[in-house]
Amino acid sequence: MTNKKTLYTAEATATGGRNGSVRSSDGVLNLQMSAPHGLGGREGATNPEQLFAAGYASCFQQALLVVSGKEKLPLDPAFTVNCEVALQQTEAGAYGLAATLTVRVPGVERRKARELVERAHEVCPYSAGTRGNMEVRLLLEDDNGHRTELADDVDTK
Repeated sequence: MTNKKTLYTAEATATGGRNGSVRSSDGVLNLQMSAPHGLGGREGATNPEQLFAAGYASCFQQALLVVSGKEKLPLDPAFTVNCEVALQQTEAGAYGLAATLTVRVPGVERRKARELVERAHEVCPYSAGTRGNMEVRLLLEDDNGHRTELADDVDTK
């Protein structure tokens, strides 16, 4: 087992499950929760999948900044990471998640962008935490909206 140094610990408390609320220990996060609206939940409230998607997108974008920074390769401030988190259910009734990260890095040659995304996927804490536990697809989007899946270079559009 490797020794790990804890850099930060986030703490949040949920009350009422999907139809309650969640609050961080510092009070910065204080949200009403609901099942997704499309699954019968109420409007105006968030759900765990949205929170996971927001966290993963932000964390993955920071990982890209870190790996590009190590190469002294500045990224366009308009570069984006979009994360879709799907709530899934097996035939047996078990629940799970799947994520799709779509990365757009304007001004970076495709091969280099692919390399950066793959390296970011290795260092991102969310990617490390989900690896082997849920399906995560990586898509690279060019300036024309054309998407390529990085796992096998299959076009998705």
